[in-house]
Amino acid sequence: MTSWIDVGSDADIPLRGARRLLIGQTPVAVFRAGDGALFALIDRCPHKHGPLSEGIIHGRTVTCPLHNWQISLDTGHALGADTGCTPTLQVASRDGRVLVDVAPLMLAAS
Repeated sequence: MTSWIDVGSDADIPLRGARRLLIGQTPVAVFRAGDGALFALIDRCPHKHGPLSEGIIHGRTVTCPLHNWQISLDTGHALGADTGCTPTLQVASRDGRVLVDVAPLMLAAS
C-alpha cells in the first residue's frame, strides 16, 4: 500500500460533503455520499473544469457548481445528455482515517 496516502480523519468529511486537497499539483476531491460511502475524483468537471468539491451531492452524484453537469461519484462519467469523464481514485477508510490511492497520479507525472 505504498501508493496510498492518509488525507485526514473520517470526521473531516461530513455526509453529503467534500474536502479538497492538492496532491502534487493535482486537485483531488474526496466525497462522502449520504449513505456514508467515500469517493475520490480529480476536482475538475470534464466540461469547463469547475470545482466539483463545491458542488451539491445527491445520491451518488455531484452537480458541478458552474453549469449543473451531473457527475457520477462511482465512475466519474457525466450523466444524462452530457459527455465526458473525470478521473476517479480509489479511496478507503481504515481505523478512522481516509486513505487515497495516488498511484494513477504518480504514473501520470512520470
